[in-house]
Amino acid sequence: MTSPVGGAPSLPRRSPSVSELLAAFPPRTPPVSTAGAAVTVVLREGASEPEALLIERAPNPTDPGSGQVALPGGRVDEGDGSLAATALRELEEEVGLVRSDLSGPLRFVGTGHARQFGLRVGVFAAELGRERGVPSVRSAAEVAHVFWLPRSELGEVRRVTRETSHGLAEVAATVHEGHVLWGFTRRVLREFFGLPPDGESPGSLLVRDPSDG
Repeated sequence: MTSPVGGAPSLPRRSPSVSELLAAFPPRTPPVSTAGAAVTVVLREGASEPEALLIERAPNPTDPGSGQVALPGGRVDEGDGSLAATALRELEEEVGLVRSDLSGPLRFVGTGHARQFGLRVGVFAAELGRERGVPSVRSAAEVAHVFWLPRSELGEVRRVTRETSHGLAEVAATVHEGHVLWGFTRRVLREFFGLPPDGESPGSLLVRDPSDG
């Protein structure tokens, strides 16, 4: 169930370019001990503004993220040499993108605590290169849909009822073509795109320096 919320925060008049967004973050490769999982904000220049790649996870009764919209990513594996290696491995496994499909190195955005999953997550960002690979579902057992979210959509807030770490509750969400984005991923994207807190989750989620986490 969703319902609109009045007074949604407005977006800056000029949307920053992908290169401007990435310039704020260094191309770092934190060790796997930094976090228990890693995700990637894959960006492209849309018709009028940057867009971020998102997935909708396939229904799975054993997966706490079942059916949720998320950034491509997952938990650290024993063989991952760095947290960036985790992000790249998951990117290929979930949407079929490899390092050469990106226009540059992964940029380290920071780490944040995903309360619903009980772990710290490393967040990276990169631009999809022009005329490179096309992201698509690699395993229908894990991913149901792959889609692009325009930055401006994050300025619209709806209330949805979801199962949270504190039980069933109404939460702030962004709804795009039937896909419901809420919680950790929504907060990461709003913070990455420089949008102000929407009142439900004040303060910064991401820690830029892993040693501060």
